[in-house]
Amino acid sequence: MKEFSTHWKSSKNPKKQRKYQAKAPMHIKIKFLSTNLSKELRTKHKRRNIILRKGDTVKVMKGKFKGKAGKISEVKVGLMKVYIEGIQKKKQDGSMVNIPFRAPNLQITELNTDDKKRFNKLRTETQKKDETKKENKGEDKKK
Repeated sequence: MKEFSTHWKSSKNPKKQRKYQAKAPMHIKIKFLSTNLSKELRTKHKRRNIILRKGDTVKVMKGKFKGKAGKISEVKVGLMKVYIEGIQKKKQDGSMVNIPFRAPNLQITELNTDDKKRFNKLRTETQKKDETKKENKGEDKKK
């Protein structure tokens, strides 16, 4: 098995894209689990997307379960899959099993408020963006 290449930039070839994602280390794979925020959260946090965490409420945007919403019960970084509470299918033997979802097919409607570290990071990033916008407006007025 070959090592993960840090020199790979991009390719239009789907095989190479899948290979890059499959062989990526965990600290890079977690970034692939980011998904877009709802319009209200975008305006509130001044961000377009964020990494999914357990406890976030999401809405399914594509597939058989389009329009359904629920809390994230499990995130598997290695498989790059997310499991949502209440969205299950019946197996042949009659037992119920959770369905894995890909992050790009979801939209965050409510963030988990338990994670203080995550919210502190969000606050500092939004403050930095506000400061740079104010500085840019000041420079435009000087010109």
